[in-house]
Amino acid sequence: MITKFNDFLAEEGLENKVELKGSFCMERCGEGINWMIGEEILSSPSAAEGVKLFRKKVLSALKKKKRPKAAPKRSRKRRS
Repeated sequence: MITKFNDFLAEEGLENKVELKGSFCMERCGEGINWMIGEEILSSPSAAEGVKLFRKKVLSALKKKKRPKAAPKRSRKRRS
């Protein structure tokens, strides 16, 4: 899986934005291929499904990170 994840990151030019680490099954060995993004543990029935979900999760997380922060709201004073 890590090789497939690396291939996806290389294709998208994201090697420097995502860090991959190897691990065992995270106490979920019977649930398929297990992996984690942040604190979320995910399971995939196959390598192909894992890559699809990885792509979706990584691109979604990067989009959220790129969103500019909203400007602070100015309070309007009422005239009496």
